[in-house]
Amino acid sequence: MPELSPRRRLLVLAICCMSLLIVSLDNTVLNVALPSLQRDLHASTAGLQWTIDAYTLVLASLLMLAGSTADRIGRKRVFMAGLVVFTLGSVLCSLAPSLEALVVFRMVQAVGGSMLNPVAMSIITNTFTDPRERARAIGAWGAVVGLSMAAGPLVGGLLVDSVGWRSIFWINLPVGLAALVLTLRFVPESRAPEARRADPVGQLLVIVLFGSLTYAIIEAPHVALSATAPFALLSLAALIALLIYESRRHEPLIDLRFFRSAPFSGATVIAVSAFATLGGFLFLSTLYLQNVRGLSALDAGLWMLPMAVPTFLCAPLSGRLVGSRGPRVPLLVAGGALTVSGLLFALFEAETSDVTLFTGYVLFGVGVGFVNAPITNTAVSGMPRAQAGVAAAVASTSRQLGQALGVAVVGAVLAAGVGSSSYAESFVPAARPGWWILTACGLAVLVVGAVTSGRWARATALRTAERLESAEIREAAGVEA
Repeated sequence: MPELSPRRRLLVLAICCMSLLIVSLDNTVLNVALPSLQRDLHASTAGLQWTIDAYTLVLASLLMLAGSTADRIGRKRVFMAGLVVFTLGSVLCSLAPSLEALVVFRMVQAVGGSMLNPVAMSIITNTFTDPRERARAIGAWGAVVGLSMAAGPLVGGLLVDSVGWRSIFWINLPVGLAALVLTLRFVPESRAPEARRADPVGQLLVIVLFGSLTYAIIEAPHVALSATAPFALLSLAALIALLIYESRRHEPLIDLRFFRSAPFSGATVIAVSAFATLGGFLFLSTLYLQNVRGLSALDAGLWMLPMAVPTFLCAPLSGRLVGSRGPRVPLLVAGGALTVSGLLFALFEAETSDVTLFTGYVLFGVGVGFVNAPITNTAVSGMPRAQAGVAAAVASTSRQLGQALGVAVVGAVLAAGVGSSSYAESFVPAARPGWWILTACGLAVLVVGAVTSGRWARATALRTAERLESAEIREAAGVEA
């Protein structure tokens, strides 16, 4: 990629952030619309879970493929293709005649989405080569997540109450088209000098692993054990086969050598834990505010502002802290805030008091705001720039997998607890095990963040980077010979 002027670099950052905005906004807006969608399409709790998880599962399954493909054939080309498919998928979602059709069209959206975020992060990584500039750019990237969380519930609530849930997909059209035109005009093409080849076997194993595991979790409360056990065993077999196959492949879809770096492995675990918390939290909060408290979609969106505003404000602060002091402080703040927020709901039934509910939302927003920048920065820092797309895609995959598992596990626990009772009667006690699960995920962020951000962890990252660079040099020498 050619060296760009400071103004051009900022423009590229803004264009990449536009893609993140429509993807993140789509998730937050959809959560507010779930009760309305449930009524119109007669969806069960499992149906609502699939509306969210069909998207996140396809996204998680294809992110690494998209990252390596972009490194190989051109990041700009793949990014533009993603914008086209995502925008088309949004149109189809707005026209869905049934729940089943909506789930399928959400999968189309996800195919486009898989070509956006990891590729945009790779473009940013190769545009901002100075570590401090890159950390600030990633902080701005994280602030967009906060913006989507702040604007999504309000915009979604207003659209659902005034026009209907189908209109929530319309907002992707102008942003997607504008990003497409600007990308064509201002984003330079780039690719890795020596990108990995396609890995269809590894890709198939990832799809089987994620899909079968999520199906087993979501459907467990609704069908017999004999119907879900085969899918659980299939997911375990796919995991074992993936680890064996990828460790022996010369150019794997998932380079297992990355995980020799404690910060990189920690970032992966933290991403799964933090975004499982996010997915489960939004799922429970939306159903509680509208189905139990009886609030309109707009009023529910207003209630989520105490969570969204701290996320928006803390994300750039987290990016600056990562750039100046490293990831340790943001990770400890994030883990502590997420853990205490979960405890408020699990121990003190925060839903039953406006004060504790407000406090729980604020703390959760602080945790989400601080966690994103250190995850992303740790995932791509220390890795060879030629593989930036793959490294960023692993981090993005971990986020999406975490969110899918959060919705699947918490939704399954809620469905089992509610049973045949009404939400209003049984929601709070039925949701308590789910809040304990989210508390444990927050504690995992705190503990893993502390362990993988110290001196020992940084030493493992340096050793891993040296080995990867040495391996690349040897491979290049072999090719030349």
